[in-house]
Amino acid sequence: MSELLVINEEAVRQALPLGELAETLTAALIALAAGTTSVPARIASHSGAGLLAAMPGYVPGLGIGAKVVSVYPANPQVGLPAHQALIAVFDEATGVPTAVMDGTYITAIRTAMTTALAARALAGRRDRSLAVIGAGVQGEAHLRSFSYLLAPSDIRVVSRRASTAAALAALYPGARATSSLREALLGTDMVCCCTDARDAVVESEWIVPGMFVSSVGSGAELPPDLLDRGRVFVESRSATLPPPAGAIELQGRDPSSLVEIGAVLAGREPGVDGDEDIAIYKSTGHAVEDLAAASVVVRRARDMGIGVSVTM
Repeated sequence: MSELLVINEEAVRQALPLGELAETLTAALIALAAGTTSVPARIASHSGAGLLAAMPGYVPGLGIGAKVVSVYPANPQVGLPAHQALIAVFDEATGVPTAVMDGTYITAIRTAMTTALAARALAGRRDRSLAVIGAGVQGEAHLRSFSYLLAPSDIRVVSRRASTAAALAALYPGARATSSLREALLGTDMVCCCTDARDAVVESEWIVPGMFVSSVGSGAELPPDLLDRGRVFVESRSATLPPPAGAIELQGRDPSSLVEIGAVLAGREPGVDGDEDIAIYKSTGHAVEDLAAASVVVRRARDMGIGVSVTM
């Protein structure tokens, strides 16, 4: 019989400091770009209301495991997260299951912290002002991650509902809600699209050379002409695969035209000219990010004596 550590969301939050998360994500992304990981394309089963996706993976030194995540877009209307997940971790040498944990918080914070790492690598000196489009789970996670990693002094938040944007902005010093997308983007250095919109949420002409733009939504948040103007960075070139493995915006694009952010973090690929280029980071979410976060959680949970041990 084996012992399985069960870690709920509260314990996950306690065991996942942002600094260690950023360091481990960096290592995982570098390994992904170097080709030393084993990660098949994401698959999903669809119901009438949403989908359930499976994301297994292996990162040497960080472990082997899998996340199962449900995506039900209408859930916020009944007070539930649109994304809910569990992560299972197995022993790298024997395949014995060692831990299972809440993956909902991990999904949010690892996505946002990876975006912040990309911004730090690509925005250069122009990282003082930030516009966040969307005030939901990802909007909040991006504000938390960017505030920790980059500490922008000027933060604008815009959402479909002004009250939601105002409530989120009130949580962060230097943040303010704006009444329009155009106002939020005017003169800013970094733009993070964190919405569930099916269509583009920004206009290409609003984005000028020197800006960093990110998108984490599953819809087509970025217009095609903007992607044509900028240099596009991704977690993996598999982002050009059909959904659910890839991104809607990147369908039909040449994978070789995309730059894996891990190669930039490793210094093997250049970033951008901060004054001349537009840096675009399109996230599809990746299993190596979940494994990176889970490895920190398991190690620290054991050290802290939190979680519940179950005999299998």
